Amino acid sequence: MKVISRSKIAEDKIKSIRLGYTAFAESQEVLNKIKKELVLHDIDFIEETTDVGSWITPKKKA
Repeated sequence: MKVISRSKIAEDKIKSIRLGYTAFAESQEVLNKIKKELVLHDIDFIEETTDVGSWITPKKKA
C-alpha cells in the first residue's frame, strides 16, 4: 500500500487552483493547508462546504 502525504495532496491542489481550476479537499487538514497557502500568496478564493468536504474555487481577477 502506498502512503500519500497530505502536504503533497495540498500542494497539488494549490497548483491546480493557481491555474484557475477548482479543487476538492476531503479533509479539514488538507483544507487548512490549502487556505493557509492561498492567503499567504494573496489569492482570492470561494469556499463551498458540503457534508463530505470543501470545494475551493479561485476568484477571477477582472
